[in-house]
Amino acid sequence: MLGNGRVADTQSFECLRGKYSGAVFIVASGPSVNEFPLQRYAQYPMMAMNGSICRFADAGVKPLFYICDDSSFVRNRLPLLQQGLALAQNLAFSPRVITALLAQAPNALNGRSVYGFERANRPVDGRAPMGDRQFAWAARKDVDFECEFSLLRQKPNRIGFSRNIEKGYFSSRTIPYTGIQLACHLGFQQVFVVGMDLDSSKGRFYEQGEDAVPSRLDGDYEDYILPCFELMAKRVVSPAFQVYNLSLGSRLPSSVVPKLHLDQLDDLLAAR
Repeated sequence: MLGNGRVADTQSFECLRGKYSGAVFIVASGPSVNEFPLQRYAQYPMMAMNGSICRFADAGVKPLFYICDDSSFVRNRLPLLQQGLALAQNLAFSPRVITALLAQAPNALNGRSVYGFERANRPVDGRAPMGDRQFAWAARKDVDFECEFSLLRQKPNRIGFSRNIEKGYFSSRTIPYTGIQLACHLGFQQVFVVGMDLDSSKGRFYEQGEDAVPSRLDGDYEDYILPCFELMAKRVVSPAFQVYNLSLGSRLPSSVVPKLHLDQLDDLLAAR
């Protein structure tokens, strides 16, 4: 570890805050990814996450960022993670992912552009985290955070959105939400999410049969996923920051995140 608590050789997201503009595509792992013509939009910045990187490898497209914050993905899907290492321009990894990766492949990050990031209220300098209620109360006074607060129930205190990834992100228990917060931090104004089906019964597009790793989406949807997206829709989305869902069959209602057909997507992109 470095003196400031960062994993060695990682870079700070602070230097990238507001660096980008325009549109970005975030590619998740729902099966609707197979319906999206990735190469058609390859001129736009894109983010891959977890197993969605194999879609980029097949299309020969280099994502701007490859995101992983789940150490179990490193253990269960190391070959996919290695595709991200080989293909992405930049890597966004949590400390636990970096630790798990280096335990299996000590030289895996040599020469790579790696940005370390962590969940909100998870200090990387060795300090103990605040209690959820205490952090949520403090976050209400921070312009970089939007956060629910409850004295009566614990779960609402874990619902939030971060405009500054350097201060941490809210997981929402689904990684596309992390990608949206990163897009906001980087300065993008339009975010188009691909493969955000949010349905455990449909599985992940890159897994089949006994090879599939169980998903917790159904258990987390009502308590964490939907409330986080509802908060984002009410407090973060604006004419200056818009989020769209390209999965027409997504479990997430269009009243929370608007769903787009490809022709509507093309119209929005042409209007910029």
